[in-house]
Amino acid sequence: VQLQASGGGLVQAGGSLRLSCSASGDIFSIKHMAWFHQAPGKEREFVAAISWILGRTDYGESVLGRFTISKDNAKNTVYLQMDGLRPEDTAVYYCALQMGPRGGPRGEFDYWGQGTLVTVSS
Repeated sequence: VQLQASGGGLVQAGGSLRLSCSASGDIFSIKHMAWFHQAPGKEREFVAAISWILGRTDYGESVLGRFTISKDNAKNTVYLQMDGLRPEDTAVYYCALQMGPRGGPRGEFDYWGQGTLVTVSS
């Protein structure tokens, strides 16, 4: 299984970006797909997750109301629409895929993408 993330870049505070992550390979029984981010010198943090069948969403507190996660099942792709970006959102964003019940949207994830850098200038 491979995850290919794209859409990162440089944006001014208050701006928007849309990240995409496409999954390929021997995919079956996707339970959740999610986004995490890791800022320089900090631990990786949960951003958002979406359940693959019902589309239920879960968001980290710092992005609630500003970011929106969505999916296209036919394309095995998950998106992250980021609005109202802040300098503190600057980080490498990773997508992740969870197969089967592995502890819910904030549980264990089986596969990770390579990361895409988002830089928000003040």
